[in-house]
Amino acid sequence: MSTQFTIDDLKRILLEGAGAEEGVDLDGDILDTDFEELGYESLALLETGSRIEREFGIALDDDVFTDNRTPRALVAAINETLSVLVPQA
Repeated sequence: MSTQFTIDDLKRILLEGAGAEEGVDLDGDILDTDFEELGYESLALLETGSRIEREFGIALDDDVFTDNRTPRALVAAINETLSVLVPQA
């Protein structure tokens, strides 16, 4: 199990779970772009959250996506959750 969640992990999981909205380039500078602007509505984000939980073996709060509306904020929140579970060397 990885102890670090990256923007590349997020992009991969978003694409696997919900695909990409036409005209949205996930390879561009999306770190501070709201998920709605990227074409990801609440249902797609719920699926993304489920995939993250399964892959990384964590439980995310129900409000993780409403409180973290951009990829940068979400990656930081997930890494914070992971850091609590994995002792730092």
